Amino acid sequence: MDGHGYHREKNKKEESDDDEEEEYEVQDFKDRIKSSRGSRFNLIEKEFGLVNNNGETSMTSWKRKLSRESVINGLRYVSSGFVIHPDHNRWYRAWTKFILLWAVYSSFFTPMEFGFFRGLPENLFILDIVGQVAFLLDIILQFFIAYRDSRTYRTVYKRTPIALRYLKSHFIIDLLACLPWDIIYKASGHREEVRYLLWIRLSRVRKVTDFFQKMEKDIRINYLFTRIVKLIVVELYCTHTAACIFYHLATTLPSSQEGYTWIGSLKMGDYSYTSFREIDIWKRYTTSLYFAVITMATVGYGDIHAVNLREMIFVMIFVSFDMILGAYLIGNMTALIVKGSKTEKFRDKMTDLIKYMNRNRLGKDIRNQIKGHVRLQYESRYTEASALQDLPISIRAKVSQTLYTEYIEKVPLLKGCSAEFINQIVIRLHEEFFLPGEVIMEQGNVVDQLYFVCHGVLEEVGIGQDGSEETVKLLPTNSSFGEISILCNIPQPYTVRVCELCRLLRIDKQSFSNILEIYFYDGRKILDNLLEGKESNLRDKQLESDITFHIGKQEAELALRVNSAAYHGDLYQLKGFIRAGADPNRTDYDGRSPLV
Repeated sequence: MDGHGYHREKNKKEESDDDEEEEYEVQDFKDRIKSSRGSRFNLIEKEFGLVNNNGETSMTSWKRKLSRESVINGLRYVSSGFVIHPDHNRWYRAWTKFILLWAVYSSFFTPMEFGFFRGLPENLFILDIVGQVAFLLDIILQFFIAYRDSRTYRTVYKRTPIALRYLKSHFIIDLLACLPWDIIYKASGHREEVRYLLWIRLSRVRKVTDFFQKMEKDIRINYLFTRIVKLIVVELYCTHTAACIFYHLATTLPSSQEGYTWIGSLKMGDYSYTSFREIDIWKRYTTSLYFAVITMATVGYGDIHAVNLREMIFVMIFVSFDMILGAYLIGNMTALIVKGSKTEKFRDKMTDLIKYMNRNRLGKDIRNQIKGHVRLQYESRYTEASALQDLPISIRAKVSQTLYTEYIEKVPLLKGCSAEFINQIVIRLHEEFFLPGEVIMEQGNVVDQLYFVCHGVLEEVGIGQDGSEETVKLLPTNSSFGEISILCNIPQPYTVRVCELCRLLRIDKQSFSNILEIYFYDGRKILDNLLEGKESNLRDKQLESDITFHIGKQEAELALRVNSAAYHGDLYQLKGFIRAGADPNRTDYDGRSPLV
């Protein structure tokens, strides 16, 4: 390559590095992964749940269900219709931005409609009707939007759970918010009580708060700017609502008493607000907003003040609320200065990780896995476990027993083990979450962790000498992996990879070995379960031979310990061995037994 060609390649490489430095997008983790051709059909089968009770896939069942179910551009088509993935479907993402604009408009227009009902222009009511139609369409869409389960963090695509979840949460409120309350108000004979039901539409504010929460976690946007904008919006919204209520208090009095209101008795120099209904609506709104701002700031110039009893009561309530609001604003500004919020710590950690990945030029796949896992840590609240660290060990043990015993008792590897042994395992477990596509154990590596599957599906993949992959077995709920390498002291025979978002329980090798030294009979039972469960699946006879050899080695060591106890006359320990299942007739390597 000549000198010019070298410089061109160098400049291209520098430009690509600059582009990587601009990567500040936190992507939501995905539930689908890419794999080699050898295991792609198996991944499809596992993604659609085509697994029988033995954890084996069925090609016949897969062909039958594939005709009824497929995934295209974030839409999952099932036999009963389609389901939209909220993160992967670009049309739904565009719809959320569109409905967000109407949520902002509705949130600010509702108080104004309540206070200035009799004087609003007709074009504002037309916009309001268009907004109600948009929210009705959004209600229909909510019955097709997949959601992430708050316990397992797995995406739920089934239509029935999606519908039940929405019906139990926001459906009734959303439906009431879409009713034409202005028409109902007129049909009811202009009953003022009906107009108060307009406030139900403020439930749409949650779409705005959700938007700000996403902005706070998006490290492309300055966190200080996001928080300040959010606080300004909160303050403006509170003053806007108060201004509309102030005007409402003045207009609900009879015409003969409107002079005894804060705006009816107001005079600005030579200008009088006696006939305030004839004044331009935006001037009335500005005057009301001015009254609300100086009241919230507790400046109290005296030019505008409460006149009648109703206004005095509301001013007292409003000022009391302002003290709480002021504390909230000051507290948040203080938190921005000291940088103590969890969201900001997450953003700082993500920024450091991206700089590290850019500096070391990591590939796209590993970058996505790292960012997705950090995001999963934030979403699954890993820090909740640290809250238990200050509690006594006995209390932490009871918490672990309550949370994990039901899962460990169903693990085939521990079938037939004593309750005391299982209890010792449970109190030493650690909970972890893994994203689809993550490799937990590599074939041929030394393993020092034993995992139990609470939720999700994994696969054991055998990698040949030519690098080709072949799925050996699926690991559904209540499975375990890593036990062969730990118990037999051999390298990990298969690669273990996540197919669905998994919740796993982990115990380290040292803790597990210490428990086995005490509960040696349960250790023998585990080896029997291991050999029984692997016989039908082992394709490599060498692995079966390793397990059998280790079982013989464990029995020989147990016989040696029994002989040692008999030789030293330790009757108590000898009884304990025999009570635990040791055979007193079994001889050691020299042909000796406790009875000889």
